[in-house]
Amino acid sequence: MKRVCTTLAFMFAVVLFSAFLSAGTLSAAVEATADVKVVHDFLKKCGTYYIATVDGDQPRVRPFSSLGIYEGKIYFQTGRKKDVSKQMAKNPKIEICAYDGEGEWIRIAATAVNDDRREAKQFMLDAHPSLKSMYSADDNNTQVLYLKDATARFYSFKGEPKVIKF
Repeated sequence: MKRVCTTLAFMFAVVLFSAFLSAGTLSAAVEATADVKVVHDFLKKCGTYYIATVDGDQPRVRPFSSLGIYEGKIYFQTGRKKDVSKQMAKNPKIEICAYDGEGEWIRIAATAVNDDRREAKQFMLDAHPSLKSMYSADDNNTQVLYLKDATARFYSFKGEPKVIKF
């Protein structure tokens, strides 16, 4: 009986996997990861990117460089004591802009989502060891966020914008 149940469970898993493949669900997940990597790699190439938030009716922009892909999402890090953290808590909609110095730039509209998990914080600190002198995964200041419902637009003087949604 146990062997029959195991065989049936395996056959059911194969059928479900086949359905996902034929529906394009699995390939869409792979494409999303590839798109996330394209955006991440461009931002890394730029070195510094700028995040815009809103403070009341005043836009605020500041430079960032911390960046990583964790669990298929683009993450960045800041401190909870900073104004940028307070602004994103009130209005999590942000814009990111970066220029590569070679005639191409990117603008990303997204929602910044806080991730309080210690593992996510440690990942970002390990990816950026210079931050460890100011932050710890266990302090009450380290904040990591990821981009959700993002639309990235790549621009250049050479052609039409390329749009990636992730």
